[in-house]
Amino acid sequence: MFASTLKCLALAAAIAATTTLAYADPVLRGDVTVTSELVTVGDLFAGAGLKAETAIFRAPAPGTTGTLGIDDVAAAVEGAGITEFDPAGLTSIKVTRAGVAVDLPLLSDLIAADLSSRGILSANMNMDIALDRPIPQIVAADTARPASLTMLRYMPGSSTFSARFNVSGLSEPLDIEGQIQLMIEAPHLRRSLPEGTILGADDVEWRMVPLAYAETTGLVSLNEIVGKQLQRQIRAGVVLRPNDISAPELIGRNQNVTVLYQEGALTLTTRGQALNSASLDEPVSVLNTMTNKVLQGTATANGMVLVTGGNPQIAGL
Repeated sequence: MFASTLKCLALAAAIAATTTLAYADPVLRGDVTVTSELVTVGDLFAGAGLKAETAIFRAPAPGTTGTLGIDDVAAAVEGAGITEFDPAGLTSIKVTRAGVAVDLPLLSDLIAADLSSRGILSANMNMDIALDRPIPQIVAADTARPASLTMLRYMPGSSTFSARFNVSGLSEPLDIEGQIQLMIEAPHLRRSLPEGTILGADDVEWRMVPLAYAETTGLVSLNEIVGKQLQRQIRAGVVLRPNDISAPELIGRNQNVTVLYQEGALTLTTRGQALNSASLDEPVSVLNTMTNKVLQGTATANGMVLVTGGNPQIAGL
């Protein structure tokens, strides 16, 4: 009997505690920061329970702060059915709406993404933007997409552009105009090198230059540079152009060379004097100094001149 009485008392105490917790007044949080355009009961109060998601008033503009007195708070939450709350000793609170500054880097990234999707801006390129007018001070709502590009007028070869953006939290679009200069990586010599230097990967560094300039002078890739020979002396920091390099010269003008004639099983060799310089597989005219006849051949990897086909050339040997 005594044990049964104790169980009843314990159950009554538990029910009383649960009831007390269930009906405890929500506690005012103090200064709060929100990201949504609506402020909810849960934003302002701890212990709001099932009413936490209930909207009670509109948040201030993105990046701004509003101040509410306790009476203002009470009037706002009364419509949500909250007539009693713990003010936690506060007489007023501040509600701040988070924001993201809409600046040139943010807008430039959106334009770059659009140009990349259109194949205008490649991985080894970037762009510089100059605006006709400064961007007004605008703060967007702190969302996953503070701004989105809705229109871009730009054609390759023309630097001018115009763009329109939707800004989160604002009803009016943002329009900007200006110039876009596309930049591309181009090889520059790390140090001054004399004519005839055979280039390696460490001889060049990559810097950005205007695309229009690169298209005028021409571009060469690293694969086209390594192992090639400078055609002229070039100073450090100068852009390397296609006509600055060539395949290494295997035969020099007036150089004594071995002439190899091959046709089928027939192989003949003789000596001669090259009348022009040549790289691998380039044509070479060779003077046979014994007969004073000129042979036409091509330069080989071992520095010889290969003459093939046509019996008339045998007489020149």
